[in-house]
Amino acid sequence: MPNGRADTSNPADHRPVSLTKCPMTHSPLRPDAYDWESHYPEFFAKHREETNKNGDVSTTQEPPLVRFADVGCGFGGLLVRLSPLFPNDLAVGMEIRDKVSQYVKERCVALRKESPGSFENISCIRTNSMKYLPNFFKKAQLTKLFFLFPDPHFKTANHRRRIIQRSLLSEYAYTLAVGGVMYTITDVEVRNFPTHHAPPL
Repeated sequence: MPNGRADTSNPADHRPVSLTKCPMTHSPLRPDAYDWESHYPEFFAKHREETNKNGDVSTTQEPPLVRFADVGCGFGGLLVRLSPLFPNDLAVGMEIRDKVSQYVKERCVALRKESPGSFENISCIRTNSMKYLPNFFKKAQLTKLFFLFPDPHFKTANHRRRIIQRSLLSEYAYTLAVGGVMYTITDVEVRNFPTHHAPPL
């Protein structure tokens, strides 16, 4: 397992409204332009093998799509728990902190080596989800979207940095499939969190 936690003590918010902290180079221009296979090479290889085995050798076969996204995934604990529960679904962690996202990627690779055939469906990308979530996911692509223990940003001047706010709910709804679920949880009391104002899909 990677031993990078000692070097990952960046502030949790890492100034999410700043473009310089997480430049566009970390995000694709559109969802189908991103190289997802580099994150899940074994999963994609098995998908192609199964597709060819079933007689579909079309060059236009649809690649696997990420269905679960954990925004602000931290050290990847949820991803590791989800992997064996949903082995046929791809899950990605989205983390703005560079060293933390690298740690999670290395953790996923290490788990695959320790348990061959397992944990092939999880990975992590570094990006600013407040700005670039639609760049990664097509409309109605996700079935589960997680925001676990987001930074509450108590100061009024910092409310614009909250990952859960009315101005972003339409983007989250755009990525969710019909019947998809957005999970949020916090361990602090924060007034006026706008989760009950989510727009209809």
